[in-house]
Amino acid sequence: MFFIIGITDGRRDLDFTQTVICDNCGKYGRYQVFMTYMALSLFFIPCFKWNRHYYVRMSCCNAIYELDPEIGKKIARGEQIDIRPEHLKRVSNGGWNIYAKRCRNCGYQTAEDFEY
Repeated sequence: MFFIIGITDGRRDLDFTQTVICDNCGKYGRYQVFMTYMALSLFFIPCFKWNRHYYVRMSCCNAIYELDPEIGKKIARGEQIDIRPEHLKRVSNGGWNIYAKRCRNCGYQTAEDFEY
């Protein structure tokens, strides 16, 4: 007799919607919450999950924030909750240079010496 055991990493998108004005790009965006984890699988069936982290991705500029684990657990349970800025820690700015000049209307990124 033999067992097929493996350890894999996984991602699960959580059902959550909240529309906000993005701190990164200044446009309207939507929080897209997902969870990453490690899983022990037995015969390709995940049996045990650990190392769970919750993240928020902005729909407008793809900036990624790490979400407070307690808030993430509540969202995973299906509770209705509002995510506030103090619950988020920026991980990636989604390719946007937050120190460059940017038009607030269209999001066009300009050189430092550009006047508009």
